Amino acid sequence: MTTAFVNWGESRVKLTWEETSLLPANDFITSAHGFCVKENKLLLVNLCDRGWDFPGGHMEPGERPVDCFKREALEEGYVAGDCELLGYITVDHSENPAWTENSRYPKIGYQVFYKMDIKEWLPFEGKHESVQRKLIDPTEVSLYYRNWHVVYQGILDCALR
Repeated sequence: MTTAFVNWGESRVKLTWEETSLLPANDFITSAHGFCVKENKLLLVNLCDRGWDFPGGHMEPGERPVDCFKREALEEGYVAGDCELLGYITVDHSENPAWTENSRYPKIGYQVFYKMDIKEWLPFEGKHESVQRKLIDPTEVSLYYRNWHVVYQGILDCALR
């Protein structure tokens, strides 16, 4: 288990990584993300509003986390493949003074993480929020990802085992 406090906008949020093969309560899963790997290289997508990132995003009503991640990987990176659940991040707003009962996210929610072995590398069209994709050496991710931290590194280490 790895924990870090990070700043998301004006909010201070506690993130805790839990490596597990079990999903948390579905009502509190807010998004699904993951690391897509092809020939020992890591896929990054350049998102219009965030810069270089790994694929992922918010779940749609009735969507399962794995289906959300597959959809996001296809929309952002134009890739498809086999997925394995790695675990989840507990996103805890308990020490976030900006959080209220009317906030967009639950006080304690979950972001589920997967590893995808890329099987299909489709033509990049940039129709959604990504403007570019690239495969990089996983040791160089912090050179691209602006707010890389110990929790993400723990998940990446898990994905590359």
